[in-house]
Amino acid sequence: MGDRQTERDHEATRDEPVPAPVLAILGAGVMGETVLSGLIRAGWDASRIVATDRRPERQTELTERYGIAMLENHEAAARADTVIVVVKPQDMPELLTEIAGDLRPGTLVVSLAAGVDTVSIEGRLGDGIPVVRVMPNTPALVDEGMAAISSGTHTTQAHLDHVAQILSATGRVVTVPERYQDAVTAISGTGPAYLFFVVEAMIEAGVHLGLPRDVSTELVVQTMLGSALMLRETGEHPTVLRERVTSPGGTTAAAVKVLEEHKVRAAFLGAMEAARDRSRDLAAAARPPAAAPPRDGVKR
Repeated sequence: MGDRQTERDHEATRDEPVPAPVLAILGAGVMGETVLSGLIRAGWDASRIVATDRRPERQTELTERYGIAMLENHEAAARADTVIVVVKPQDMPELLTEIAGDLRPGTLVVSLAAGVDTVSIEGRLGDGIPVVRVMPNTPALVDEGMAAISSGTHTTQAHLDHVAQILSATGRVVTVPERYQDAVTAISGTGPAYLFFVVEAMIEAGVHLGLPRDVSTELVVQTMLGSALMLRETGEHPTVLRERVTSPGGTTAAAVKVLEEHKVRAAFLGAMEAARDRSRDLAAAARPPAAAPPRDGVKR
């Protein structure tokens, strides 16, 4: 009798449905909502996603728009198998401290905070928590984002694959060693701002040359889009493509000469070095303070 009862108990256990993995987005601002909307478009069930935001009106807005549950940070962290943290770098220490005690063993933490390294995050979450660092960019809003991901101390290839699957809903994903992340931040993370700056300057130049603003805007935007597609589709080096439209003594050659005289290449390099250095500063500021040595200098 006992053996039959034990067998029935085992069968009942096998029949119980395994709960679907839950993903939490802590900080559902612009980038947080970008990830959320991409997952919904990719077919994720809204019941598997929870999110947080400090503003009650924002909570209502996201619930009505996507049908997801909005929770407090500690509730979302406790429920989730994957926690995506999308807050400003300066807010990371407080948030990580808040959720550290609520994370279950094995919960994957994914950080989209610029400049905050995995060592800093692991130091505030405790031993054994796998962490993946991500540098996304804003074209993810139109599913053309570029994200670079890096593993932490306890991260496996399965974790990286999982994060790549999540982020591929809003663009392309590349895996890089974490030591490259400051450079990635300078190139693709802040890169859209450089291109918007160039577009802005070209539109203003068109207006200066007598074009209506709407015409100048359409000309520049389509030229930027078409040029980017040429780079992607042809796979050719940008120098080759530039030289094809640069006839000796022609209009393009005259324009490029002025850009070279104004040292535009050097300006871009300087700008990206400044972005890289700022990323390093943010990482240093986010690291947990080192324990102060005893006054007598003796280790205990």
